[in-house]
Amino acid sequence: MTIDAATIDALFREARTQNKWKDEPVSDETLTELYDILKFGPTSANCSPARFVFIRSKDAKQRLSPALSSGNRDKTMAAPVTVIVAYDPKFYDKLPQLFPANPDAVKWFTSNESLAATTAFRNGTLQGAYLMTAAHMVGLDVGGMSGFDNAKVDAEFFAYSGWRSNFLVNLGHGDTADLPPRPPRLSFDEACLLL
Repeated sequence: MTIDAATIDALFREARTQNKWKDEPVSDETLTELYDILKFGPTSANCSPARFVFIRSKDAKQRLSPALSSGNRDKTMAAPVTVIVAYDPKFYDKLPQLFPANPDAVKWFTSNESLAATTAFRNGTLQGAYLMTAAHMVGLDVGGMSGFDNAKVDAEFFAYSGWRSNFLVNLGHGDTADLPPRPPRLSFDEACLLL
């Protein structure tokens, strides 16, 4: 199956990182639809370690604010939704549910802490990218960020769950009035090898 050019444009070629936001709410239904798309993106052994915290309330934004870098604070406070893209280091506890084809899969990770940590972070990051793509699919604009203090976020939001933050994503309807030109990208020859 080939996806049409307009869809590729919307997801990648014309999609931009947004830093300014219109004052338009994002509904529970839209966020549920977004998750119901991204959850089907592939992960190793269907491990699905990502966890998502959708921050919309003023109180929750205030809890997040001290962890943000100064360059990310205003745009995050203005965004209708900020997602903490996190991962569960003990994702393997869900493998009996998610990967019933192999009852021994849990042991792969309980016997190898390094493998578990790498798998959680890598696959959680993939799922965060799926979230960003799915957001475009449901008509939202996206602004991904790494400028924040992970330890502060984890202490504030995940003290009891043990989850760990990876990156943040602002969601909403972008205000494109002052959007700068798109920065360049590497060409195929600069970024790829054919062997």
